[in-house]
Amino acid sequence: MDFTGLSAFAPTPFVDGAPDEAAFRRIVGGLATSGVDSIGALGSTGHYAYLSLEERVRLARAAVQEAGDVPVLVSIGAPATRAVLELADGVQAAGASGVLLAPVSYQRLTRAEVLGLYRDACAELSVPLCLYDNPGTTGFTFDDELYAQIAALSPVASVKIPGVPLGPGEAAARVAQLRGVLPAGVSIGVSGDQSAAAGLLAGCDAWYSVIAGSLPGPALRLARAGLAGDAEATRAADAAFSWLWALFTRRGSARVAAAVATQLGLGTDFLPRPLLPLGEAEQAEVAEAIAALEAAVGER
Repeated sequence: MDFTGLSAFAPTPFVDGAPDEAAFRRIVGGLATSGVDSIGALGSTGHYAYLSLEERVRLARAAVQEAGDVPVLVSIGAPATRAVLELADGVQAAGASGVLLAPVSYQRLTRAEVLGLYRDACAELSVPLCLYDNPGTTGFTFDDELYAQIAALSPVASVKIPGVPLGPGEAAARVAQLRGVLPAGVSIGVSGDQSAAAGLLAGCDAWYSVIAGSLPGPALRLARAGLAGDAEATRAADAAFSWLWALFTRRGSARVAAAVATQLGLGTDFLPRPLLPLGEAEQAEVAEAIAALEAAVGER
């Protein structure tokens, strides 16, 4: 799997509290024909942490089947190493092209524990791994030395960073700093969709995108411009998302992404309980943001 370009993370639909596999298959199938470079299954906004191991492996298999020739990256994060290893075996058997691992835990992890987790996981992998740094969810913050130690493990092919400084000089300096500590061939992917434009223009190799899971067309426009280094086109494409980015910042990506997917008719529910959807006023804001995006770019 080539960890570059636009990776669209599919939302997971639910019905009566259980994953709606039929709707999930339709979403992944649509992404497979959209032109995205890879498909992320069961990421943070795919709510992997709320699913059983059996459900996760079943949906991973469904994603691979619907994706066709498009590589599928599947999250294997779990609080216990034993579960991580079971998931690694299961999603590899399902045909995943790569795995994504964040250091998820109920107890706050130490640096040594995180390094041990990745060592244990990598020992079981025959597909490449993407390190996922998501401090807002995991409560753990990587330092650059730990990035380097984990990236030196043979299956590690990419680092998914939580974002970059929005100033172009600071963003470029941060990406250059990471290049200086990571092994050659390990890609840098930006997440936190609000900082995608800054990260791509700063030299990130990939955009691991939440919004591309529901709106791949406009996301591809932004990704292609950013990867080509076209600052003017990148900023124009990013500006079209400005309302959605503001909502992401204010309400978090999980609930806003769920509202987007629901309003686009991709499913009826995208939040496992106890998570609740946005209120009516914020739902209306999401609808306005989608309409503004479509008006700006002429596509969904």
